[in-house]
Amino acid sequence: MKTYRSKKWLAAVGQIEQCVLCGRWGTQVAHMNEGKGMGMKTDDCATAAICQECHHEIDNGSHLSREERRCLMNRAIVLTVIEVARRGLVVPAAGWWCPHENL
Repeated sequence: MKTYRSKKWLAAVGQIEQCVLCGRWGTQVAHMNEGKGMGMKTDDCATAAICQECHHEIDNGSHLSREERRCLMNRAIVLTVIEVARRGLVVPAAGWWCPHENL
């Protein structure tokens, strides 16, 4: 499967000024570590707006287990998607359909 790339998505995530995990000002667009390798990053939609300290802890930190770091990054990605949607930074294309819209 082809890796999803979107400059628009990365720009939207980059507009979030505060870390979605700790609230510090100043963020980086951080890619999920799963699926990376051989110089490739994961899909651009699997990114989070996190500060340098949280980014370091998720990627290299020794205070958390590998599973805890993975869970923390997953949480950061979900919080980032929510923030992008709430701000209207990226909206679904016309004709987009969700099977659960009528619930």
